[in-house]
Amino acid sequence: MSTVLDQVVAPRAPFSAVVERGHVLHIIDLQGNQAVDFLVYDAADTSRRYSAGTTVAGQGNIFLTTGSVLRSHEDDPLMTVVADTCGRHDTIGGACSKESNTLRYGHHTYHQHGCAENFLIEGSRWGLGKRDLVGNVNWYMNVPVEDDGTLGIVDGISAPGLRVALRAETDVLVLVSNCPQINNPCNGFKPSEVRMVVTDSESEVPRG
Repeated sequence: MSTVLDQVVAPRAPFSAVVERGHVLHIIDLQGNQAVDFLVYDAADTSRRYSAGTTVAGQGNIFLTTGSVLRSHEDDPLMTVVADTCGRHDTIGGACSKESNTLRYGHHTYHQHGCAENFLIEGSRWGLGKRDLVGNVNWYMNVPVEDDGTLGIVDGISAPGLRVALRAETDVLVLVSNCPQINNPCNGFKPSEVRMVVTDSESEVPRG
C-alpha cells in the first residue's frame, strides 16, 4: 500500500490527474465548507465521460454518498464512492462561470473567473475543450431541493478534515476546480485549500 500522489490545491485553482483502475482518489476539505467541482472521463476514450443523468437515474437519488457509482452516458461505471465522512454531495448545481455570475450577481462580477474557466484551462492540457464539458459533481456543496422543486445554494454541511474517497473502476482522467465562487455561501464566501491524495488501495487512508 502506498501513496501515489499528494497535492494541496490552492483556493480558486484547477487540478487534474489520471487515476489508474483500482486506485483511490481522496478529496479532503481542509478548512471546511469548500465546494470542489469535479468531472471524470475514461482516460483511454474521453468521449466516455461522467453523466449526471445516468448516475442519478442509476441510484434513484440526486445526492452522492458512500456506494454511489459515477456512470458514463453509456452506463459504464467510472468511479465508485467508497468512503464519505460528509454525508451527501450535489449533482445538479452545475459549475459557476463568468456568464452565470453576471446573470445572477451583476455585471460587476464579470472579471471573476469561475469553475467553467478552470475546467477549460485544465482540460486544455489533455486536449479537451468546451464541447467536452458536461454537468459536473459538486463535492461538499449543499444544494437542497424543496417540495415545490426549487433549489438553492446554502451554507455547506462540511467541516475541516472531512473526506470523500473514490475508487477508479477503469483508468480515469479527473478534472477539478477548487471553486472560486465568492458571491454565494457554497465556499463560506472565502475559498480555501483542498487536498487531493491518490492511494493504490482502499485501505490506505491519508493522514494529517
